[in-house]
Amino acid sequence: MFRNVMTSALRATAALALAVGLSTTAMAETAEGYWQGVQKSGTLRCGAAVAPPYVMRDPASGEYSGFFADLCREFAEVLQVKPEFVDTTWDNIVAGLQAGKWDVSLALNRTPARAMAVQFSVPAMEYQISLAYNKDNPKIPASAASVADIDKADVTLAVMSGTAQDKAISAAVKTATILRLPTNDETRLAVVSRRADILVDASDTNQLFTQSNPDWAVALNPAPALAKQGVAFGLPHQLSASDVEVVNIFLEERVATGHVDALIKKAVDEVLKAGN
Repeated sequence: MFRNVMTSALRATAALALAVGLSTTAMAETAEGYWQGVQKSGTLRCGAAVAPPYVMRDPASGEYSGFFADLCREFAEVLQVKPEFVDTTWDNIVAGLQAGKWDVSLALNRTPARAMAVQFSVPAMEYQISLAYNKDNPKIPASAASVADIDKADVTLAVMSGTAQDKAISAAVKTATILRLPTNDETRLAVVSRRADILVDASDTNQLFTQSNPDWAVALNPAPALAKQGVAFGLPHQLSASDVEVVNIFLEERVATGHVDALIKKAVDEVLKAGN
């Protein structure tokens, strides 16, 4: 009898040990972070929509540049994987991240609407929207200081479709016509060709435009501001807090040391050189 009891006890102990072992293994698998999965795949996929100086793409070679493209490469280096750029548009950059087509979205403005669909890293830089136009355009008053000053029936504003600036100007304008175009180059061409009167874009991007056309182009930061937001990595919604912290620590260090400022200057110089 005693022997049978001992045998049963030993069997129960073995079964418990096996169960604990299996449970521990399952917990370890569950606890594996998102970036460990990226490391196993060997590739960090970065969703990239063109918007100089944030993200640029050479039409001949297909090579990506711009300071957010550089940050993608540097984060891939931290993870010890290869960076892969996935071409997308501003209309699809959030949906593609939601669908798992890439691991991070580059140069995404932090907005409440987007935050309901994806997560964000800390900002790499701050952003605001400006209005660039021909200073001799009679439709634009010399004293223009706000969106209300240019919100007229005969004024056309060019903006990249699906961008944060598209959403901001759409909410602010009541009378003017909004011309939504798919690419950065098309919005600029619309203003240069006078198909549109005003270019609505990020202030630093519009600064590049005015520097490339100093004889006639000027830019206005409207007051009150159309938008002031952080520009960050867009991250999958399912990432844990510890996964998000990995990206935040990566960015915080580069911002604090001035490294991001140096990347921005390099990207701006590249744009200006290409325009000359």
